[in-house]
Amino acid sequence: MATISTLRKELDSKSISSVELTKEYLKKINEHPELGAFNTVCEEEALSLAKLADKKIANGESSPLLGIPLAIKDNICTKGITTTCSSKMLENYIPPYNATVMDKLNAQGAVVLGKTSMDEFAMGGSSQTSALAKPKNPFNLECVPGGSSGGSAAAVSGGLCAAALGSDTGGSIRQPAAFCGIVGMKPTYGTVSRFGLVAFGSSLDQIGPMANSAEDCGIILNAIAGQDIHDRTTRSHNINFNELIGKPISGMKIGIPKEFFGDGIDDEVKTAVINAAKFYEENGAELIEVSMPTLKYAVSAYYLLACAEASSNLSRYDGVKYGLRTESPESYDDLIKKSRSEGFGTEVKRRILLGTYALSSGYYDAYYKKALAVRQQCRLEHDEIFKKCDVMLTPTTPTVAYKCRDNIDDPVKMYLADICTVTANIAGIPAISVPCGIDKDGMPIGFSLSAKRFDDAKLPQFADFFEKEHMHPVANI
Repeated sequence: MATISTLRKELDSKSISSVELTKEYLKKINEHPELGAFNTVCEEEALSLAKLADKKIANGESSPLLGIPLAIKDNICTKGITTTCSSKMLENYIPPYNATVMDKLNAQGAVVLGKTSMDEFAMGGSSQTSALAKPKNPFNLECVPGGSSGGSAAAVSGGLCAAALGSDTGGSIRQPAAFCGIVGMKPTYGTVSRFGLVAFGSSLDQIGPMANSAEDCGIILNAIAGQDIHDRTTRSHNINFNELIGKPISGMKIGIPKEFFGDGIDDEVKTAVINAAKFYEENGAELIEVSMPTLKYAVSAYYLLACAEASSNLSRYDGVKYGLRTESPESYDDLIKKSRSEGFGTEVKRRILLGTYALSSGYYDAYYKKALAVRQQCRLEHDEIFKKCDVMLTPTTPTVAYKCRDNIDDPVKMYLADICTVTANIAGIPAISVPCGIDKDGMPIGFSLSAKRFDDAKLPQFADFFEKEHMHPVANI
């Protein structure tokens, strides 16, 4: 697969134009509708942006993403282009404004190919809760691409775009990246503005890149990161996410948390991830066993926190302000009831109900307050771990991608599949998923690296070091 850095050289040397490149990706999108990666394809707008990029390149202008065709997850607001969250509730919603990340991409001259499908309102781990296109895994169309950023993962893995943006609330970038054999990175909470990202769990959500290399992830983050007056959780910093790439890892310490390698982790996944750790050790890094006792409570705490925030965030969809409005309601209460019943899917309703229950009188202290305590303990445990090591290495997922119908009727099983990713969101730390092999059926396996808050640059450094010696798996489409 072509990387952004490779395409940048070809565009600047004029060996290919942005229009030619964009047409190639649009052609492949049209040739592979079976992937279900896109809810909306912006052919006319993409070619217009590509022509503008070619003019700038001809005039000697250049920026890392100028003329590069990208895909955008369909919960990131795009002015004049539908933003559906893969839900009937917002099926026809056209935002009158851009998310901050879109303004930043536009400033660089990136080409937007379209909006990628996802789990409805980012709630799910398979992208099969989508009310619109249901993405498939390019390695096996009978398998899920992961979720909730499954459309973005499928588009990158299938070669339908150079890279994509996703959002990560409990692993929604990293899990589909692992399932589809690409790289996905969740930066430190507050690194990238959430303004214009349709909210799921506001204290957990973070926008991040999905690409064919760790370096590409750094290039995108360099473009979209930074303080934003519209998002007070962002902070000013001068991180160059790729500044450490190429620097040696000899003498650096990698934490291996024992709890992540116990029961529930598939043997092939465990072996591939341990082999990745040994590779680093053979190249001069030191492996250190660390412990995270709160892991056994992490999934429960995450779902209480995320669903509580979702309950609040999704209360705005009432059939009055915007979104789906039921026909011929009998009363105001009936309008709200029917609009929400018709607009939301089963999984979204389940999470709203769970969150409302956790926040209700008599249950707040028993559930939500305890989840907050687990979050604080999880953060403290990460702080202690990163006093001993530079990065932590774990599996990204307990298993490889499963069949599309598996887990769909068993939400508990699907929730437990997030065990390896949710702690990074709970603690607000950066994490990246990197391909490290395939299983006996040819499905990709990924490992995850995480670091302390705002130490993001170490992740592309370590990931790139691994990539230099290990080829990514390639889907046969």
